[in-house]
Amino acid sequence: MLPDQCRAARALLSWTIDHLASEAGVNRATIIKFETGQSKPHRATLHVLRTTLETGGVEFIENGRGPGVRRLVKKPD
Repeated sequence: MLPDQCRAARALLSWTIDHLASEAGVNRATIIKFETGQSKPHRATLHVLRTTLETGGVEFIENGRGPGVRRLVKKPD
């Protein structure tokens, strides 16, 4: 996951940094530094952030014209 993908995923879910930090159990400063390119978190932290965002309802796209993210549509029961 790239910093832009993290920001975009949060925007699609209408999540603040504080909300993502709480859901993922990650320090908000870690997310801020990652999204602004100041540092790259450990692989395990990136995995937790990505998994949390995916559970929230987004899908990360690695192919095509470049990396991206999209919101998943919930199927009716």
